[in-house]
Amino acid sequence: MSAFLLRVHRPLKNTYLWAFAILPVLIAVACPAGDVRAPERKVENNFIVSVREPKVRIELPKSVQYVGADRWLLYDIADCELHGFVEADSQRKVAQLYWIQFEGYVSARPELKYQYDSTRRATIGGLEFIVDTSTRGKDDKKTSSDREHLKALIEAKGYTLPENMMWVRLVHLLKEQKRRELMIIYAEDLAPTGFTAGDLQQGGKGHDEWPTIEKGLIERAERKIVISTP
Repeated sequence: MSAFLLRVHRPLKNTYLWAFAILPVLIAVACPAGDVRAPERKVENNFIVSVREPKVRIELPKSVQYVGADRWLLYDIADCELHGFVEADSQRKVAQLYWIQFEGYVSARPELKYQYDSTRRATIGGLEFIVDTSTRGKDDKKTSSDREHLKALIEAKGYTLPENMMWVRLVHLLKEQKRRELMIIYAEDLAPTGFTAGDLQQGGKGHDEWPTIEKGLIERAERKIVISTP
């Protein structure tokens, strides 16, 4: 900021130059402190590298296609940076989905902490993750801001999501404060199982098969997602 002010205080040749020079200051004043910037994690081919919170390198299968990134203020309380990758068939229908999200509560809400009900844990690349799973159909009425952001990225690249998917969510909470998290979601098309999302939920005709299907899903996620830390 000090270097910018030195430039502004030099005489300007005309009012148009002055307007362009002062515009960043006006924007900075107008925007709330909680506003977020552009995505900062670096992506190259099938790798994503984060230099902070946490410092980590995530490697995905070489067959993935990167659909892009987004960063926004989630529900006005959390700085959310999302990166999406897919594996798709020749018709651009998604078969596997990788959703990587770096998230943290804003400083204006110091009382907030991340909490999860699942008691299952997995250690990947030396980091402990909370593990939970779910199924989802296209007609599922439940929605969320981050899911809609990911869906927009996928569809903007010309891919379509399958009618039914199953998910495993891996969440690493940073430090004892639990105010920042790394979330990785791996999802697959349910069609190869012969079941829909509703079939595998409580009361569905395939519910008894879910433990076996779920076990395979988690194992594939842990095999396909390689995490390393300095």
